[in-house]
Amino acid sequence: MDLHKIKAYCKDPKNRSTVNVGLFILLIISFHFIYLGWQAIGYWPIGKTIEKLMVWSVNLVYSQSCWLLEHVFRIDITTISHMRSIATPNNAGGWARVIIAPDCACLKQWMHWLFLMILFPGPWKHKLWYIPAGLVIIEWTNAIRICGILMMQIPWPNSFHLAHDYVFKVFFYLVIFLMWVLWVEKFYNPSIKAKQHE
Repeated sequence: MDLHKIKAYCKDPKNRSTVNVGLFILLIISFHFIYLGWQAIGYWPIGKTIEKLMVWSVNLVYSQSCWLLEHVFRIDITTISHMRSIATPNNAGGWARVIIAPDCACLKQWMHWLFLMILFPGPWKHKLWYIPAGLVIIEWTNAIRICGILMMQIPWPNSFHLAHDYVFKVFFYLVIFLMWVLWVEKFYNPSIKAKQHE
């Protein structure tokens, strides 16, 4: 395909869904590799700021997770604050435990969301509130993810890696995907249709 055919394909309304999903995948994968490269060079030139943000975001998700476990899920927890450790007895007589490390904070997912939503087309009058709302949803999704990882270990004591690496990682990115779908269906596509009728 030459460039003209690609442009024509992208502009054809029949192909809009395919083009949107393709752009979503391109942006998500691109940011993943950009982030890995940036991480490899110590987040230059703002490494110190990123480190402070990570500490702040770890503390934030730790306090949110503790609050959810105690007040929403009504689970008695034992914490070690300086380690950001949360534990509760499991059904085998041992302990279900999570330790919130810097990688557990959702700084990368916040940046993923910003990258995706700034570059994905759509009306800025809605982006100005939708992007911050997405950041808040991502933060609370992460707190629910941490709670889920802990609670899954109560009936299934050896399930940490399954919960952490598969079940709740998929859940986390599914929420981001669904927020993007909502953006496309409720804001981007209607803005395209409105422009076509002008």
